[in-house]
Amino acid sequence: MTAQPSPAPLPLPPRLVVAAPSSNSGKTTVATGLMAAFRAAGLSVSPHKVGPDYIDPGYHALATGRPGRNLDAYLCGTDALVPLFAHGARDADLAVVEGVMGLYDGAAGQGELASTAQVAKVLGAPVVLVVDASAQSRSVAALVHGFASFDPEVRIGGVILNKVGSDRHEELLRAALDEAGVPVLGVLRRTKELFTPSRHLGLVPAAERRAEAVDAVAALAAHVREGCDLPALLRLAHSAATRSAVPWQPPLAPVPDGGRPVVAVAGGPAFTFSYAEQTEALTAAGAEVVSVDPLRAEELPEGTRAFVVGGGFPEVYAPELAANAPLRAAVAGLARAGGPVWAECAGLLYLARSLDGAPMCGVLDADARMTERLTLGYREAVAVGDSAVAAAGTRTRGHEFHRTVIEPGAGPAPAWGLRQPRARLEGFVRAEIHASYLHTHPAGLPEAAARFVARTAGAGRVTG
Repeated sequence: MTAQPSPAPLPLPPRLVVAAPSSNSGKTTVATGLMAAFRAAGLSVSPHKVGPDYIDPGYHALATGRPGRNLDAYLCGTDALVPLFAHGARDADLAVVEGVMGLYDGAAGQGELASTAQVAKVLGAPVVLVVDASAQSRSVAALVHGFASFDPEVRIGGVILNKVGSDRHEELLRAALDEAGVPVLGVLRRTKELFTPSRHLGLVPAAERRAEAVDAVAALAAHVREGCDLPALLRLAHSAATRSAVPWQPPLAPVPDGGRPVVAVAGGPAFTFSYAEQTEALTAAGAEVVSVDPLRAEELPEGTRAFVVGGGFPEVYAPELAANAPLRAAVAGLARAGGPVWAECAGLLYLARSLDGAPMCGVLDADARMTERLTLGYREAVAVGDSAVAAAGTRTRGHEFHRTVIEPGAGPAPAWGLRQPRARLEGFVRAEIHASYLHTHPAGLPEAAARFVARTAGAGRVTG
C-alpha cells in the first residue's frame, strides 16, 4: 500500500433524511422527487440511500447527475458512515438521504444497527417522515407522535403526507398534526404509480429503461414540487447539526511497472448492481477500469487482465447472454489464462455452465436456475481459503438478495463460510477465480481491490 496524506476534514453540507413508518409509504417517490426538484432549482444535490439497495441509487443518479451512494452500517461499520457520506457529498449544496424500510427497522435482532434512525443520528440530520395517509385522518397524529417520541435523539423535522384523497381529507390531516405540533411540509395527492414497472426483486433498474426512467424522474420532480414546501424543506436541511469529517478514500497502491492493468467491469442492463466505490477502489489500487456490456460486446476490452462482474438480472437476459457466444468464450479464456475474475451474485450465475438451461461462460462446474424462493438478508462471512479477493481467515459482512439457486452451492474450495441464518459454505474459488452470491462493499472489505489488482501481474493479456 502507498502511504496516503491525511486529508483535512470537510464540513458536511445541509442534509435531510427521508424516512417512513414502513415500506411502501412513498419514500422513493419523495426522495427522488426532492432530489430532482432541488437540482432543477440550481442546487448540487448529493444522493444517498440507507442499506444495501442498488436499484434506488440508479434513480437517484438520474435525478441529481451524481453517483448514488449507499450508507450501510452493517456492511461497512458505523464508523464508516460519516466518512462515506462526506466522500459522496463533497462539494454538494444539499444532501438527501433516502431511508430503508421503516424508520427504526435495521439488521434483524440487532437493535438500531443499519436502520434509518441510526444514520440520521450519526449524521446529525433532521428526518422528514413520509406517511401514507390513504386510510386515516386524526390517527395520523398518534402515528407521528409515536415515531417522534420513540427515540429522543431522532429529530422529526416535519411530515409529508402521501396519497391524500381530497381537500377535506387534507384539512383533517393538517388539523390533527397541528394538535401534535409537527409541521406538514408537503401533501401529495393520490396518483397513478410513478415508479413502474416492478418485478421479482423490486423496481426495474433505471439502466434498463433509460428513456422511461428519465421521464419518470421528471414526473416525480413535478409531483413533489407541486405538493411540497421546498423552501421550508431547505431551511430544515440547513438546521442539521454542524459537523465535519475526513472523507472516506480507498487504499492506494502503486501503479505496476508495466502501467495500469486493464480491469473490465461488467455493466449494461443485465449487470446494474454495483457500488460506485468499487470502481473508485479498483482505480486507487492501480487499475484502469473499463466497462463492458455482456449483452453487446463480443470481446473484452483491449488489454484486459482481469474481469469483475457484479449483481444484476442475468436471469431476465439469459437468452441474450447465451447468444453472445464470443464474449462468453473470451471470459472463459481469460479465466483459463489465469486472469483474476471476481463475481458476485449475478456474476456467479454468468460464470456457471448454464442458467435456466441457457449456456453461460462455463467457468464454474455448476448450473443455476430461477426459483420462487427469495433469499434475502445480511450475512457474516469468513474467507475459507486464499483467493484473488481475500486472504484465508478474512472476516467481512455481506448481503444476499436473489431468487436463484446454483448447484452445487459451493465448490471444492468455497469462497466463504457463512454464519447465519445457518452455518454453511458458499461460493467457488479456483486459481484466480472468486465467485459467490455474497454482495460486499469496498468499505467493508477494504483490502480486496488492491489484492485483486495485484493478482493481475501474472495474468495473460487479452488482445481483442
